[in-house]
Amino acid sequence: MSAQTLAPIGLKPAKERRPFGVVVAGGVMTLVVLAAVLAPLLAPYAPDTIDLSASLVGTSGDHLLGTDSSGQDLLSRVLYGARTSLIAPILLLAIAALLGVTLGTLAAWRGGWVDTLVSRLTDVMYAFPGLLFTVLIIAVFGSGMTTSVLALGLAYTPTVAKYTRSVALAERRKPYIDAYRVLGMGGARICARFLVPNLGRYVVGYLVVLFGEALMSLATLSYLGFGAQPPSSDWGLMVQEGQAAVVQGALLPALVPGFAIALVVVSFNVVGVWAADRLGSRK
Repeated sequence: MSAQTLAPIGLKPAKERRPFGVVVAGGVMTLVVLAAVLAPLLAPYAPDTIDLSASLVGTSGDHLLGTDSSGQDLLSRVLYGARTSLIAPILLLAIAALLGVTLGTLAAWRGGWVDTLVSRLTDVMYAFPGLLFTVLIIAVFGSGMTTSVLALGLAYTPTVAKYTRSVALAERRKPYIDAYRVLGMGGARICARFLVPNLGRYVVGYLVVLFGEALMSLATLSYLGFGAQPPSSDWGLMVQEGQAAVVQGALLPALVPGFAIALVVVSFNVVGVWAADRLGSRK
């Protein structure tokens, strides 16, 4: 019997099961968030504790994931680095969402020359690779995580704006928009109270998909020396610092943070795509 035939006789349809990959990815995300929050309790050492006598030590009882060239415990650094690696992409996407949703909604609502102007503006920004645009801003305002977050937030704005415009165009054609207009409600009020909130599930799902890419972009900037600066435990910076140790046969200083980046990016991509499909299919 189908879910439709069960409903009339008072039986609830079976709850749809999440794919196994999504469950695993969600579990990884949960563990990473808990590790970041509980880093002071879980880390065996302070992330900036230097012990040159333990330089490039492999896995052991004292150092479960080994140490880097300065004798810093890799497990402790990865746990503390999860904070920067998770919070920075959230701030980046918050900036992109604020600007992108505003521009996309404005273009879809007003149409005409406003839509053309916003579209041309986003096309011009698309003409420059996001990383190159970010490096140009950093060259003007200086390196650092704050500048990287702001620059990448601007770089991601056209992507969010175009997506928001596409879903807003479909949303504004729905009957309830015309109903509020007939009641004499202004366009700004309709957008703020009804249109934008109804776009929320689509935009949130899209931002979750972008999270992994944002994390990778920030890690790339830190690896290149434009993002986080020493003695930060940012994962991208840790990979850059551990690169020299690879020549000496010590793989862990670069492998551990690199694996953490890959694991989190893949997990967020898997959950993000699933969440975007689920949120986008809701009516």
